[in-house]
Amino acid sequence: MKFVAEVLKLSKSAAIRLEERRVLRQALIKHPFFPDLLDAYKLDKKFGEYEEGTLIVKTKDGYDLVRGYPKIRRALTLYPTLIKHFKEGDVVVEEKMNGYNVRIVHFGNNVYAITRRGYICPYTTEKARKLVPFDFFKDNPDLMLCCEAVGEESPFVSKSVYGIKNLDFFVFGVRQRRTNKALPVKIKERLVDEYSLKMSPILDVVDVRMAHEKIIEIVKELGSEGREGVVIKDGEMLKNPIKYTASQSNCSDLSFAFRFFNEYGRNFMFSRIIREGFQSFEFCEDEDELTERCRRLGEAILKPMIDSIKEVSEGKKVVERNRLRFDSLEVFELFKKHVKKMGFEAAFSNPVEEDGSFVVYFDRIMRSTTDKISTHLGGDLW
Repeated sequence: MKFVAEVLKLSKSAAIRLEERRVLRQALIKHPFFPDLLDAYKLDKKFGEYEEGTLIVKTKDGYDLVRGYPKIRRALTLYPTLIKHFKEGDVVVEEKMNGYNVRIVHFGNNVYAITRRGYICPYTTEKARKLVPFDFFKDNPDLMLCCEAVGEESPFVSKSVYGIKNLDFFVFGVRQRRTNKALPVKIKERLVDEYSLKMSPILDVVDVRMAHEKIIEIVKELGSEGREGVVIKDGEMLKNPIKYTASQSNCSDLSFAFRFFNEYGRNFMFSRIIREGFQSFEFCEDEDELTERCRRLGEAILKPMIDSIKEVSEGKKVVERNRLRFDSLEVFELFKKHVKKMGFEAAFSNPVEEDGSFVVYFDRIMRSTTDKISTHLGGDLW
């Protein structure tokens, strides 16, 4: 705890109080797979200038810190929000890919992958060590790669729309790991090209005064393909980005949330329904388009919830199932400990060897939703 206090410029007693209030939590499972780390803590909430998900580590070489990824605010209307926020000049329209947010960094001689909440994920780290060249960090030791981890074999957000069977990383930002200062988009593009990385697609660069019309076209097309939406950026990254999602993505999120309705907060659900109302208004939808949006929204809310009720009525548990692929059974065992540390109740299939790796099915058991449905099927009042 002394190293945490020193890095955050606190007294040791203040750091201990943060841990007692569960603002600060232990983040490392000590294991040979993490050979450069001796200890690590993460911030579960924003604290002073430090974002949620900030990681403080004790390494063999000393103390270090990786800032959490800043939250990106959302536009409910594109006009006049974009002009009010960016004022003038061009904005970069980048695809917001649908996966999970990962910061890739190095400690000592190895690459590490940190999830949004500040956990060092063994599964994601195993993939990053294969796909992200260490030379990037050797040449740029103070930088972190901010990526979307995307693919069908994802432990958190499994998506087939990108045609990625396993898991891959798409850089959407490059930042100073200790200050969180973002590098301009052009420099990010140069680094991605220089080190043969993949990048979230840049879809257009457009004058902010005309951006809302172009972005409506882009978002409609992305939605029709089952993709998520866009992030709108100032090319110099001096202003905070803004995100905007397609209706189909909102409904996909709602479908997930209502299937596991007792696990997810009402704000998660409510905000996405509100987005649909504002988007329908801004898109000037006719009666047929509005009817289709209402059908899509209603189906996203009701159908998955009814599926969950049916499963519990048949004596089953409500689960989220994902397929994972490990190169090492040792990392698989470590990942099971990691999931437990995150507070998930989970069940794993036995690993099956396939093409030199091990395929596992990971069921996250939604205990709260299962129990809630069970009590009401048994006659309890709401």
